[in-house]
Amino acid sequence: QVLLVESGGGLVQAGGSLRLSCAASTRTFSRDVAGWFRQAPGKEREFVSQISWSGIPYYADSVKGRFTISRDNTKNTVYLQMNSLKPEDTAVYYCATATRWGHPPTPNEYNYWGQGTQVTVSS
Repeated sequence: QVLLVESGGGLVQAGGSLRLSCAASTRTFSRDVAGWFRQAPGKEREFVSQISWSGIPYYADSVKGRFTISRDNTKNTVYLQMNSLKPEDTAVYYCATATRWGHPPTPNEYNYWGQGTQVTVSS
């Protein structure tokens, strides 16, 4: 059974930073695309960022220049460093893995999902 576990969410003031982590139990993690999505109350789940198995990142326009995705295949972990946070970044953040690179990335391409971690940015 594949398990993805996110951590690092919390409450932060606008302009602050948080670092999310996602540990994966899958054996294929080092060959998978890893991504982050988020979902705010009353809104659809939206793409945030994804990273190829070799470390090539891709970002949504709304987070470009503020967020940085990275991965450590030796630890089966993907990270999301979030800087200059804004109240509109408030959402539940989910990590997920996929076997192919979607362009544009959509939730449908992702096979496995974590349970989510809450990020709240106060103004």
